[in-house]
Amino acid sequence: MRIISGTCRGRKLSSMEGLDIRPTSDRIKETVFNILGPQVKKAMVLDLFAGTGALGLEALSRGAAHTVFVDISAAACNIIQHNIDNCRFCEKSRLIRHDIFNGLLPPSVMGDGFDLIFMDPPYDRDYVRKILENQNISPLLSDGGIVVAEHATKEILPHTLNGLDIFRQKKYSRTTISFLTRTQHQP
Repeated sequence: MRIISGTCRGRKLSSMEGLDIRPTSDRIKETVFNILGPQVKKAMVLDLFAGTGALGLEALSRGAAHTVFVDISAAACNIIQHNIDNCRFCEKSRLIRHDIFNGLLPPSVMGDGFDLIFMDPPYDRDYVRKILENQNISPLLSDGGIVVAEHATKEILPHTLNGLDIFRQKKYSRTTISFLTRTQHQP
């Protein structure tokens, strides 16, 4: 696992052994960032279920302004911190050990909203739907902000969910990437 583009291109990232971590493949990561394109530059990023921090670190490498990494696992947080240090992104990062099912984020993290929110939870537990249904993600987004959710293809999301619309999906075998933004109200 590595950073694929930007200032840290080629930098290897540490990972964890075991079934709890399923890093996003380089192919999927490349596709996600190609779709996001220039929207990554200067973005405020939230990386939920951060795991190793690969998505948030890729965003920083490509010019994002700041990333908040959130994971419940102490072991994952240790790996994320190691990877932040290795990429020298300490000043552009904040790491929070937190269970997002017990309240989305501490108020001190909120700011003016996030331009990009990555969600890459464990598969086959319907976590993306649960978070989007039970937590109010929409107000966390800045105007024009995007949620990028990686989930198992068999975990079907409704087109509109709690103030967010899916505007694009990419499928790769057992993985689907859903891109969501705030619901656009017609006058």
